Amino acid sequence: MAGVSRADYTLGHGSDDYRVTHYDLELDYKIGPNRLSARAALSAVAAGELSRIPLDLAGFTVKGVRVDGRTAKFTHRGGKLVVRPVRPVRGEFTVEVRYSGNPRPVASRWGEIGWDELTDGALVASQPTGAPSWFPCNDRPGDKATYRVSLTTASAYTVLVTGDLVTRRAGGSATTWVFERREPTAPYLMSVQIGRYDELVLDGVQRIAVPRRLRAAAAHDFGRQPEMMRGLTEWFGPYPFGEYVVVVTDDDLDDPIEAQGMAIFGANHVDGRRTFERLVVHELAHQWFGNSLTVAGWRHIWLNEGFATYAEWLWSEASGGPSAEALARDWRSRVGTDVAIGDPGVARLFDEQVYKRGGLVLHELRGRVGDEVFFGLLRTWVAGHAHGTVTTEDFIAHAERAAGVPLRDEFASWLG
Repeated sequence: MAGVSRADYTLGHGSDDYRVTHYDLELDYKIGPNRLSARAALSAVAAGELSRIPLDLAGFTVKGVRVDGRTAKFTHRGGKLVVRPVRPVRGEFTVEVRYSGNPRPVASRWGEIGWDELTDGALVASQPTGAPSWFPCNDRPGDKATYRVSLTTASAYTVLVTGDLVTRRAGGSATTWVFERREPTAPYLMSVQIGRYDELVLDGVQRIAVPRRLRAAAAHDFGRQPEMMRGLTEWFGPYPFGEYVVVVTDDDLDDPIEAQGMAIFGANHVDGRRTFERLVVHELAHQWFGNSLTVAGWRHIWLNEGFATYAEWLWSEASGGPSAEALARDWRSRVGTDVAIGDPGVARLFDEQVYKRGGLVLHELRGRVGDEVFFGLLRTWVAGHAHGTVTTEDFIAHAERAAGVPLRDEFASWLG
């Protein structure tokens, strides 16, 4: 499995010079003009002595920056906000950024991603490098932090942010919503959803925000989600968050979007016939694989997508559809083999092979070690790395320990 540097995947996003421990975001958003005025306060820890602090932030107007409470100089161009504190920082430090502008998706190798306007509202879809479209951050998946997000917007709209709603203060025409994300979260997994939504409660953990016109169809299409949750909990261990919110936008979307404790579907994914049920379980599985266990770098993305794909196959079998073996056999005969899924490169990061062959890797492992060992090692993998970061090497080592046999050569063949 050839190595590719993190920078090759993220196109210059992120820095290893420091890590962020907490983001405090205060956002004021005007929906009609798509205008965001914001303050972001970052608590961070330097790896060494820093005379410059690089942050990722798209094309806003930066009004001022302070480091440890003191005004700091900065430059802002090309999506990089480079802060120069009065004196170098060591250990713990804080950065406060005040900025405003019209948020829009950022251009990337994978298309435009990030904050986007809906016909009536807004959404955030940041995987893999769209977080700078709405807040200054250290935009790498392995830098997980806690968050507090306060968002003020017109009272006619519902606001959903990845995290627990702690307060909601209604004024005359605007309402302020405050959310806290207590579990460590990668920047790309933070999301904001704004729209005119009804709420459907599925159980004590799961609910759906949906336009009224799609309410009945969504209730049917997502109706088996509690059963899915029970199945995934049996296979992978306890659900890792306090809530799971599905948002159905009133606009069509190319693909569903994952966020921490949340998934976003387009109106086109709801038809009242459960046509897209495999996507429902796929996005739910990402709460374990991608959200709680987050890849340390994008070269390891099969640990997200292969696992979520295999969850589709397990659910198909459990719900009376084709067995995991039948689906594996079908995809083995159909999917290409020209991508090294353990290190696919930028251009093939979201290639179908990463998904389907990633699922096949797990099916091969299951066949090699047997069901008892296989599902046991998945549960201990999840429990041992909860709310942390993971790599392919971590998983191979874990599988070898759990199985008690060498597997490295087989993984090299499966992932190559």
